[in-house]
Amino acid sequence: MKLGISVGLVIVVMLTIAMIFSPDWDRPPIDVEQVGYRGTAMEHLTNPRRAEARQDINRVPPEPYPLESTEGDRAGDFYENVQVLGDTSVDQFNRLMAAITEWVAPADEGCNYCHAEGEPLSSDSLYTKVVSRRMLQMTQHINANWTQHVADTGVTCWTCHRGQPVPQNIWFKDPQEKGMQAFVQARTGQNRPQETVGLSSLPYEFQEQLATEDPQIRVIANRPLPTAAGGASIQQTESTYGLMIHMSESLGVNCTYCHNSRAVGEWSQSTPVRVNAWHGLQMVQNLNIEYLVPLRDTYPENRLGPLGDAPKANCATCHYGVNKPLYGAQMAKDYPSLTPASQ
Repeated sequence: MKLGISVGLVIVVMLTIAMIFSPDWDRPPIDVEQVGYRGTAMEHLTNPRRAEARQDINRVPPEPYPLESTEGDRAGDFYENVQVLGDTSVDQFNRLMAAITEWVAPADEGCNYCHAEGEPLSSDSLYTKVVSRRMLQMTQHINANWTQHVADTGVTCWTCHRGQPVPQNIWFKDPQEKGMQAFVQARTGQNRPQETVGLSSLPYEFQEQLATEDPQIRVIANRPLPTAAGGASIQQTESTYGLMIHMSESLGVNCTYCHNSRAVGEWSQSTPVRVNAWHGLQMVQNLNIEYLVPLRDTYPENRLGPLGDAPKANCATCHYGVNKPLYGAQMAKDYPSLTPASQ
């Protein structure tokens, strides 16, 4: 009996120590901001240590180069094979190219990340140039047509890349290793902890629905099983909760950032940012379907996922743990060629 108690105490102590020193454990003190009536759990909780750790990755790059004249020759007339930004002035075009080098490939490659050394600048021999061209079009598309989500802040290449050729937060389809199914026919991504869902047991396969035309991820079951009258399955509801955890982790916010604690599913009682988040989900789906997935055949094999799919975006791709990317820094205004009129 005494031996059993001793072993139990040792286990408790070891688990406590493991919890305290775990990087994911939110030890006190925690900052609390009340955003609703007292006693309703409408509060934002922030770990100041995690917030401090996010500051470096969410820094803005050095001051932009001075704005260049809009007068003079057009880039499309002066250079060969300019398929995007051809209507900007040569000076503006060169300024943006220098900025993109700093945003995407500042360390080793520089201009040669997209332009093959020893070949004309017009050459498309490197896949990175073809991809970059499409990413420029995507950036313009976001700034022109998704103001419901990005407002006047907009985005630039830095929003996702942060000085790296490949953005840190991209995703691929998961192969779900064979032999892990046990007696369950389909695990649906459950009970395999992933960073995407905050290391919870919730399904992480909702990401695949972020790249489909008709996602079934915004549902909460109000019946035990779907019926002819409507309703959603528990499985669909769990996928929705997986998505919610992903958004919470990606933006560094609590559920009450968007939802009313007393009526989580009620739109009329939600905070205004819930509408903005809804537009963000629609935007991610649109970008994956129209821009990112179609680039699959452009990438070399080593840039594809385990199942041969192209890299795709989710909420974390831009947000990096804060509710507004780069804390709301308005970089796009300094590069007007990235914010054309609505297309």
